[in-house]
Amino acid sequence: MIDKSLKFERSDAYRLSVAPMMDWTDRHCRVFHRGFTRRALLHTEMVTAAAVLHGDRGRLLAYHPLERPLALQLGGSDPALLAAAARIGAEAGYDAIDLNVGCPSDRVQSGCFGAALMREPQLVAECAAAMIAAAGPVPVSVKCRIGVDEQDPEAVLPAFLAMLAGAGVRRVAIHARKAWLQGLSPKENREIPPLDHDLVLRMKAAFPDLAIVINGGIMDLDMAGGFLDRGLDGVMIGRAAYRTPALLGAVDRRIFGAPGPDVEPEAAVLAMLPYIEAERMCGTGLQAITRHMLGAFQGRPGARAWRRRLSEDAHRPGAGPELVAAALAMVGERVAA
Repeated sequence: MIDKSLKFERSDAYRLSVAPMMDWTDRHCRVFHRGFTRRALLHTEMVTAAAVLHGDRGRLLAYHPLERPLALQLGGSDPALLAAAARIGAEAGYDAIDLNVGCPSDRVQSGCFGAALMREPQLVAECAAAMIAAAGPVPVSVKCRIGVDEQDPEAVLPAFLAMLAGAGVRRVAIHARKAWLQGLSPKENREIPPLDHDLVLRMKAAFPDLAIVINGGIMDLDMAGGFLDRGLDGVMIGRAAYRTPALLGAVDRRIFGAPGPDVEPEAAVLAMLPYIEAERMCGTGLQAITRHMLGAFQGRPGARAWRRRLSEDAHRPGAGPELVAAALAMVGERVAA
């Protein structure tokens, strides 16, 4: 099981983080990822400030203590609403608060937040300043793109970062792609706009006092370590961490310098069994949890049998940790064969 008494420094946790991803990084996903790494910073899915204030706050902000260190990502464009939501997040025990200025979905654009705010740097600065004042000692960061649509990132991004720094922001995560708000779907915006990692590196040189975290197209820990070696303050991994979560098993040793051994997928799966049983007793269907675990053995013998068993049977009424244990045994059988 995970050591719940682990002490950590918030700033250290940013060295490697798992990106906030809509429909993916829910609380079940985060508990699973925490089974691989005790030190990486995890993020919630984006939650709008209005939802925090007026929605089912208990459901939206729920997390298991095992998930920490954990950041709450907020969406919105009203400084007062964001400040109130940031205060609530800080009081709920989140270790960090992040403002989304990168999501390109139509729903987000229609609400005038997300990546559309790259066109409104003054408003973003006002939002961030209000959140910082409201969150107290809990750090507030901003996650952004390098630009949107016809903007020239070489001109837009430095001005954007300067505005944020002037508002008191001390940490920015930069997705090293433009977002095309017109003409590309959210999925295409994660893949088609070309990456410009060098621009992010130049921003660190231009803003040495601003902690800069790089995001976008980072597929493994070799690549992550390379960016840290080149002076960036942190690396954020998204789809690679979700699709191949086993890569997180070496994070504590390779990125944070903690003593080994690395966490193998089998251990992370076994650590989930008590959690799955507790969630079953609360009425959570197994599929809601195991959908995040399908990639646990990606690239290994038995991975297909693991995925098939969970995909075919996890939705059945009453399915619980016994099914996961049986699927895990199938992986062992394939390895032995």
